[in-house]
Amino acid sequence: MDYSELTQVIRKLALEAGDKIMEIYNADDFDVKVKSDDSPVTEADEAADALISAGLRAAFPDVALVTEEQADSHDLDVSTFLIVDPLDGTKEFIKRRGDFTVNIALVEDGTPVRGVVYAPAKERMFYTLADGSTVEEMGPFDKDTAGEIKPIRVSDPDNSALMLVASKSHRDQATEDYIAKYATKDSKSAGSSLKFCLVATGEADLYPRVGRTMEWDTAAGQAVLHGAGGKVVRFDDHTPLTYGKDGFANPFFIAYAPGVELKKA
Repeated sequence: MDYSELTQVIRKLALEAGDKIMEIYNADDFDVKVKSDDSPVTEADEAADALISAGLRAAFPDVALVTEEQADSHDLDVSTFLIVDPLDGTKEFIKRRGDFTVNIALVEDGTPVRGVVYAPAKERMFYTLADGSTVEEMGPFDKDTAGEIKPIRVSDPDNSALMLVASKSHRDQATEDYIAKYATKDSKSAGSSLKFCLVATGEADLYPRVGRTMEWDTAAGQAVLHGAGGKVVRFDDHTPLTYGKDGFANPFFIAYAPGVELKKA
């Protein structure tokens, strides 16, 4: 894999998908359907999926591709694959709250190694460079030429006053019970994979997820966080969160800056 080419391709596709998503988001109305797992899907999810899938297949025809909207057709038995959530945070999109993202990542040997997370409504974009380090690009965004980029790095956390971020749509009692194990300065909520990015930039120290997620929800955010020096581990035994699992379902996990003194579940 040519990582320089990958960065250019996924950045451009994320921006193109973001334009399509915002076109639908800003319309007076849009269609919402319910998938077999009872989760919502909109025409924006489907349009972004088609655009990104076509672009990735054209650029990398020999690399396996997994996307949320085509998950039922995947029978994956490879260690390297591209994985896409064309619109992560569909509930936030439907409620017009802005906390939704386009996620595209490359997984190698079970680990997300490169990725892009673009939040079009918030005009924030994070991605890994060819060397694996992570940057935030400052807008306005040009699809063909990257603008000003700022290297990002996780915090050096103060364990007596941690900054936490948790899900906006899935913040339940189990999450609150785990957060209560830490000495916190503040806690904020965010939707979609933006939570990984807030840890990556040092805006938060810790993101525990005690709830259902799929690999396409987390791969790009994990790649972005890894490139900024962060870690993602399983909630139960603190071993690394890996990819290519049967059914693409994740266990509970914790994303954090390495200085955080993790508590047991």
